[in-house]
Amino acid sequence: MGIFSFFSREREDDEDEDELLEEEEVQYVPSREASSGQVYKGMQIEVTLKDSREPLLTGQITEHNAAVIALARLPGELSFKTAPLGADVSLVGYDKRLVPIHFSGTIEESSRTSFRVKNLKREVHTEVRDNFRLPYSAPATLYRQEDTLFTTPEECQLVDISTGGCCVQTDYVHMEDEILRIRVKLDDYTPLTFLGQIVRCMERGEGKFRYGILFAQLTERETDSLNKTLYNLQMGIRETHRRTSGGSWYNSGYHRDD
Repeated sequence: MGIFSFFSREREDDEDEDELLEEEEVQYVPSREASSGQVYKGMQIEVTLKDSREPLLTGQITEHNAAVIALARLPGELSFKTAPLGADVSLVGYDKRLVPIHFSGTIEESSRTSFRVKNLKREVHTEVRDNFRLPYSAPATLYRQEDTLFTTPEECQLVDISTGGCCVQTDYVHMEDEILRIRVKLDDYTPLTFLGQIVRCMERGEGKFRYGILFAQLTERETDSLNKTLYNLQMGIRETHRRTSGGSWYNSGYHRDD
């Protein structure tokens, strides 16, 4: 009996699953074959004001050179937060090997639809996250630990996700160390369901709260599968789906019973 259902669907035909797994393997580029440390157009960048722990915005690169990075909104996102021109910022993105790249700079342009940083400098950070953390806005739902049938949903918004956990924003109040069930919907992928524990609480104002949630330990196979999903989302690769004879969508994930 598992403690969470990684992909909430039943296994279908084994031959179809093997074929789809091969397709996903082609999409996922092993780290030894991918370029490292390179910035590319469309790369997601998280921007934080210097001396602030809270991200200012997350956008995608539209222009870059040795001294400047310009960002636009991510697909589906509304307006950027604005910040004073000349303010110092830190930036972090992930290259095609999912290795973090850090920069510092000053704000040259800040509007609701565009953001530009000048005086760009590459930084070396000795601390490296154990897990690739993908900033990603998507619908999510929280449930109480005892709600194993998922009857009382609490709608919220995913902020970021990794194989170790996620951050969500909600109107509801929870306590640190509280254990919850989390269901998230990433793009066209089948919804994922985890068991997790709140390890960080942050009030965002206007009745909004953000919670850092630590997932129950994933198996090696689950970790690899989720890493591939996050990689595909980071690189803009859309999952291959096929419709079964029963009409439901089937992909290269797998199901683990509670």
